[in-house]
Amino acid sequence: MTRIVRFADDNGSVRTGISDGSGGIRSLGTPRVADLLRLPLDRLRSLVEEAAGRRPDTDEDTVLILPPVDGLTELWAAGVTYERSREARVEESTEQSVYERVYEAERPELFFKALPWRLVTDGEPIAVRSDSELNVPEPELGLVLNRTGETVGYLIVDDVSSRSIEGENPLYLPQAKIYAGSAAVSSAIVPAWEIAAPDALEITLAVWRDEVAVYRATTSTAAFHRSPQGLVEHLWGCQPFPDGAVLSTGTGIVPGLDFSLRAGDLVETTVEGLGSLTNTVSVGQAGHDWLIDALDRPQARRAHRGSGGQRQGTSVVAK
Repeated sequence: MTRIVRFADDNGSVRTGISDGSGGIRSLGTPRVADLLRLPLDRLRSLVEEAAGRRPDTDEDTVLILPPVDGLTELWAAGVTYERSREARVEESTEQSVYERVYEAERPELFFKALPWRLVTDGEPIAVRSDSELNVPEPELGLVLNRTGETVGYLIVDDVSSRSIEGENPLYLPQAKIYAGSAAVSSAIVPAWEIAAPDALEITLAVWRDEVAVYRATTSTAAFHRSPQGLVEHLWGCQPFPDGAVLSTGTGIVPGLDFSLRAGDLVETTVEGLGSLTNTVSVGQAGHDWLIDALDRPQARRAHRGSGGQRQGTSVVAK
């Protein structure tokens, strides 16, 4: 399967390319994914397929794979798009009717999540707020959208959230959702033409603690309450996205109120056809100050890449 990747060499030079899983990367001739998202879908597909016919010019083992989002591309997210999400928001909130109404409303809940430089990717740590008692991962399918709103690819997104802060008051949503380490995306974009049925993809979440899966659950995009295209139309309704956007489509997996992430947990999200996203958990902002350094020195990310261990042991399956 062809995947679009963004990578840096040892000199810090950043480029984009395609990988087919064989270990080689074929350059796409531009340093930015944002430039690719300025193209129509058919032009992007032609560019990718043309590159796929060439010999690799870079080896994956010799470069650092970066989050595949850059430029002016923004990460946005949708809420309360699955029945389980509605139930969880009602359960946690002091203002329950807000979530009941938005679930049934024509206009969806959409919110800004992160700028590209704040994103972490596979093997890098996510974070929970130090002033929050209840924190969860939210595994989601991300739509990669070009400047005109066409879906040109897909990503795995972990929309890490503070349930206790949002539950206290819905107006605290930005504080519950937008902070250092709250957004992780998979390390490659799977082109839209590689996914035959995006409306029937299995999504699995596992949280490992001391080599034990303390939480595990599965859902499917078939349980999605809204049309993804409807979300895109609302997002594009009153603002331009010159470098496109990534829209995370909401979660159908939310643990009960008796579960919260802890420092050192390993969060593993798998989406059928897209692969897996694995991140360890840290607490507080200080653990993500390195993202500022990585703006100019992408190789600074190497020191924060984990081994992805702790995935062996006894499973505890969430119902």
